[in-house]
Amino acid sequence: MLEGNRVSRISVRGFAVASATAVTAVGSVVGVASGSTAQNHDAEATAAGTTLLADIPAGQQAQVQTASLTQQADAQAIAADASAKKDAEEAARKAAAETAIAKKEAAEKAAKAAKERAEAKAAASRDDVRSALNVDVPVKGSYTIAEIQAMARQVVPSGQFQCFSNIVDHESSWNYRAVNASSGAYGLFQALPGSKMSSVGADWQTNPMTQIKWGLNYMNDRYGSPCEAWSFWQANHWY
Repeated sequence: MLEGNRVSRISVRGFAVASATAVTAVGSVVGVASGSTAQNHDAEATAAGTTLLADIPAGQQAQVQTASLTQQADAQAIAADASAKKDAEEAARKAAAETAIAKKEAAEKAAKAAKERAEAKAAASRDDVRSALNVDVPVKGSYTIAEIQAMARQVVPSGQFQCFSNIVDHESSWNYRAVNASSGAYGLFQALPGSKMSSVGADWQTNPMTQIKWGLNYMNDRYGSPCEAWSFWQANHWY
């Protein structure tokens, strides 16, 4: 029965259980989280201890229900945003990890290719040197600097010649008979002792080509190339 603008006090426990929502004494809604597994008697106990929907003026009941639904929707939206943010962060971490792995693999592949090219180039250079070292020149009683340099150009790779020349300039100024008065180092490369150049030829004291071949072998064997030997010389002033 209607009584003024109020409805009769009827039990809305069924509604409280179905909507999982109870109304407080001052009209605010206490939301029960969506998906709650609370048993019916828990909801009834909650409803019994609060003001029922029927106790609220009829004109405000829609507002109460709307507020309850809005609160639930807001909670669900917040949960959805948090879940979406977590998924996005996980996807970003996964993508970053995949990118890092791809970059590492590409770098390793490039390094391997560069190493193979360098090794192939070095092998070709050694082949050229071996062929050049078979070059012989007419033996003379003396040689000019220009003649000695021309001999060197016959056996030293063109890309390495300047480095080779720099070392000879500093060691002997292209004097194949140069002797260090203190140590006895001898020849274009100031070999110590000079007799070690006999590994290339017995005429190491008088034949610039023998010295050139020995010096080139020494630079290649010890440093990898004349330019690597020159880099070491610049840092240490000996080689």
